[in-house]
Amino acid sequence: MNFSKSTLQVLAALIPLACATAVHAEAAIRAVAPNAVDDFSYGMPAFTLDGRHLVWYAAWKQHYSLYPVGLEIVRAHQAQVARYAAAKGTMRFPVSEPPPLAVVKLLVAARMAELQAEAKART
Repeated sequence: MNFSKSTLQVLAALIPLACATAVHAEAAIRAVAPNAVDDFSYGMPAFTLDGRHLVWYAAWKQHYSLYPVGLEIVRAHQAQVARYAAAKGTMRFPVSEPPPLAVVKLLVAARMAELQAEAKART
C-alpha cells in the first residue's frame, strides 16, 4: 500500500488495533476506488477522486469512522448498516473488530455515485 507520509504518521500514532482497523478499511476503499488518490484533510486520512474528496476515514479510541455517509446513503442501505452507529454524516464501526469489507465497499460505491451525480448535475 502506498500511504503518504502524513497518513503514516497518523496511523503510527493510533493504538495497534485501531491502526490495523484503519489499514483494513483503507484496503476496502482502494478496492472500490482504485483511481482514488491518497490525501490528508481535516487531520484525517482521505481519498480524492477526480479532484473531489471521496471519503475520509479515521480510527478513534472507541470506533472507526467513515465520512461522509449521508442520510440518503444510510436509508438506501439500511439493511446492511443497521447494526452500526450512524451519526450526522458519519458511519461508526466498533474498533474491536475490523469494519466489514463488504459494507465499506458498499458505502464507498454509494459515495462515488453521489459524486458522479453531482458532477453530472453541474454540467
